[in-house]
Amino acid sequence: MDAEALNERWRQHLASWAIPPDILEAAPTDPWGHSPARFAARTDRAVAEAEGPTLARVDEALPDGGTLLDVGAGAGAASLPLAERIGRLIAVDTSAAMLAELSLRAEKAGVPATTVEGSWPEVAERVGRADVAVAAHVVYNVPDLAAFFVALDDHVTGRVVIELPNRHPMSWMNLLWEHLHGVRRPVRPIAEDAVALAAALGFDVRVEEREAPIERFDTIEELAVSVCRRACLDPSRAGEVARTAMELGMWPVPRDRWVTLWWNHRGR
Repeated sequence: MDAEALNERWRQHLASWAIPPDILEAAPTDPWGHSPARFAARTDRAVAEAEGPTLARVDEALPDGGTLLDVGAGAGAASLPLAERIGRLIAVDTSAAMLAELSLRAEKAGVPATTVEGSWPEVAERVGRADVAVAAHVVYNVPDLAAFFVALDDHVTGRVVIELPNRHPMSWMNLLWEHLHGVRRPVRPIAEDAVALAAALGFDVRVEEREAPIERFDTIEELAVSVCRRACLDPSRAGEVARTAMELGMWPVPRDRWVTLWWNHRGR
């Protein structure tokens, strides 16, 4: 299958994750929203415990004092652990609140940071070239993944590094969706689909996989609150959700598998 077909398949699989309109209309809060505070806590943990193949692949390709482009940066978990190596950080994210958290931490770490609010690759023309680009835990929000990958490669002189779960980050909830709403959620896309697309685009892709270094939730109460938001339920049903998760054998939630895929700029 060629890159165009693989990209269209990725797009269709992502579209199948849309929440049914009748359920979405009843949602008390945005089911797709993210907490800047939660992302900031993850960044602080990543800085304190810097490890893993994604950081290693960025680190080995980044010259001392080099420029790192972090796309879908959040609060900087994929970039700020390398603060001592970074001469300049360019952080792209759709959330101003996330970028504010990143800027605070970059300033504290002494990293010169430029933030760009918006979606990649729509804002790519506002970003100069970097030595290395990293995009962690963002591709499952990207319908046109081919354009996303190509724009990253076009904006580096060295390497592109991608990190993603081996399956859609909401997949762990599929059993609960079926139980609570009678809705069967999709299975794909998966990391293998992203790897196949990158290879079809002509990139010399290499892949590493590991168990996620963090638990998804610390308590079942935290799980229940998250499920209420993600599954468009009233928060008052958190107790019911917690009991259901226990009955279905969903606690504790198994750790994800995280995949790192990377390639050197094809001009090299």
